[in-house]
Amino acid sequence: MGEGKEKLVRGFSAGGVVFKKDGRGFRWLIIKPAGTNRWQLPKGRIDKGEGSETAALREVEEEGGVEVKLVKKIGASQYFFTFQGQKIFKTVVYFLMEYLSDTKDGYDHEVDETLFLPFKEAYEKLTFKDDKEILKRAKEILDSGIQGSFV
Repeated sequence: MGEGKEKLVRGFSAGGVVFKKDGRGFRWLIIKPAGTNRWQLPKGRIDKGEGSETAALREVEEEGGVEVKLVKKIGASQYFFTFQGQKIFKTVVYFLMEYLSDTKDGYDHEVDETLFLPFKEAYEKLTFKDDKEILKRAKEILDSGIQGSFV
């Protein structure tokens, strides 16, 4: 390797695509991280010794302010970004989750706002292409038959 070649760091996170059903149909949770204009799915770092399912449940509770139950693994999103001059290759595993209730403390300080929106509105509001794709896959899973048990 030549001099000056930067080392690639790998990052691993987990998150959730949360749905709830009301009188108007299914609604999908999206969040706006504090101090940004981005809308995204709740996700966060997998802590040492923690599995992706546990991390996803914890992050959705913290960032979304909701208690959920895990339904099914959706898949993963992978992308590169630079943070403090370091190039990072991030893998995020997502799970389909059913809304159970709001948490008593609400969402944490890392988030400015949360919304439950119909699919089309949530899809259009999401900032990142990868989040849109994961949301689309979550809806396809729900539409493919899992939905019967939630109607």
